[in-house]
Amino acid sequence: MSFPIGIHNARAKGSFRFLRRIFVTFFLCLLFCLFPFGNMLHPTLEAKQLFGFQSVINKANELSKKSYDENDGKVPDFLLNISYDNWRDIRFNPDHALWRKDKLLFTAQFFHPGLYYKKRVKIHVIDSSGVNEIQFSPDLFDYGGTNLKAKVPADLGFAGFRLHYPINKLDYHDEVVVFLGASYLRAVGQKMNYGISARGLAIDTALSRGEEFPYFKEFWLVKPSAGARHITVYALLDSPSLTGAYKYIIYPWKETLMRVTSRIFMRRSVDKLGIAPLTSMFFYGENTNQPPVDDFRPEVHDSDGLMFATGSGEWIWRPLKNPRSLFVTSFQDTNPVGFGLIQRDRHFAHYQDLESHYESRPSVWVAPVGNWGEGHLELIQIPLVASEINDNIVAFWVPSNLSESKQSFTFAYELNWHLSGRTRPPLGRVIATRTARPKKNITKFVIDFVGERLQSLPPDSPLTAVITVDPKAILVEQQLYKNRVTKGWRLVFQISIEESSPVDLLLPPDRKPALELRAFLKLNESKLTETWSYAYLP
Repeated sequence: MSFPIGIHNARAKGSFRFLRRIFVTFFLCLLFCLFPFGNMLHPTLEAKQLFGFQSVINKANELSKKSYDENDGKVPDFLLNISYDNWRDIRFNPDHALWRKDKLLFTAQFFHPGLYYKKRVKIHVIDSSGVNEIQFSPDLFDYGGTNLKAKVPADLGFAGFRLHYPINKLDYHDEVVVFLGASYLRAVGQKMNYGISARGLAIDTALSRGEEFPYFKEFWLVKPSAGARHITVYALLDSPSLTGAYKYIIYPWKETLMRVTSRIFMRRSVDKLGIAPLTSMFFYGENTNQPPVDDFRPEVHDSDGLMFATGSGEWIWRPLKNPRSLFVTSFQDTNPVGFGLIQRDRHFAHYQDLESHYESRPSVWVAPVGNWGEGHLELIQIPLVASEINDNIVAFWVPSNLSESKQSFTFAYELNWHLSGRTRPPLGRVIATRTARPKKNITKFVIDFVGERLQSLPPDSPLTAVITVDPKAILVEQQLYKNRVTKGWRLVFQISIEESSPVDLLLPPDRKPALELRAFLKLNESKLTETWSYAYLP
């Protein structure tokens, strides 16, 4: 009824322009009524409203009220008993990659269960059509020279997935992120090779009762819009002790950034909850005088140190080691600024490995979002004896304010996968730690510091070193001088170790306590470097 009135009024006023406005308005209203035009502009808007992070939180909450099902997602035994070579022969066909024909910057490919990957996971896509599970089919994979295809159930399911994005060349989609196995994930940025891993959560790591490995049992991939440079992934975590909802917003590029939000629901109490766990490998490095194996490579490691920015503003660098036995250390703190396992040594000559390229392995920095309260950063170092095939370094934050009466917790943080640079720490930093044993009870430490401020200081500057040694050690001598090669400064000091007590004499070598050492450089009263922190095992 309003349309004829509008025409009558328009003619009465003699305004053709007004008539046209009325007609266009009516026509657009008709289109919006007849067609989901809003979804054409924002293809995932309706789906996001129907399913989002709160939906995953609700699922995790409901799951926590049920008993843990050990057999949920179990992979058939014949796939668990195949060889590593047979599992590697099973390859996803890239022609079936998700979004391959949509001309998006992101595509996704999937992993086949078997061998180490004992759990099947469900993977969904959220797009304009709603929330749809990606259906498994043996036809998605090339089984190589194996005869497994005929045995694989048609509804087997996937082990995980990987995301591809053009970080090095605009015309090639590089593999940039992998979610595979338990709650593990790995990522790379530009000109990097895979190395260090992150995890959703760590439970009771390095405790006598044994570690519990939660796993991501379900994923949701939000289809990005055309030209979008980030992607959102939701994940549902499950384990005997807890459940969790996770949201990952992933930005791949020169440095790959992940914004992580997690909501944890407890089924039962745990002794140790590790937040934002990182897992890496250190076989041997420059601080090892005698490598555990006879090898042509001078160093073998994915990370060479733990970096920690405390809530009080101190930056700490702890070189990693391959200990004789399980070695656990911690740093008490409140509201940490960040921590990470870092690969600082970027010189190919220090590795000489044309296959593994350890010099291009990423570092990972964890930056908490919001206040994490009181707790401690824990570093776990596990012996590696024969080779570097296993990860042996773990670092995570352990909150101390988790009340048993509280059923759920929220933690948010960022993961930055990068090649180490000069932005962290903002002060001078350690680039090398070397040791020597000139006498039986004397140990020498040689530490190289670099940094823009240090480089600008002439050799006769009144720079001093502040060294703190363990009560069981004595500082014998020290020298600090300009390193004309690195343009930084070299600190050399020696310690003598006091005679062992009767109790220490009874302990085997791998059970004797470590000696804690610290050092930093200052000019007058201004601290110019991070704090070198070392656990020396006599």
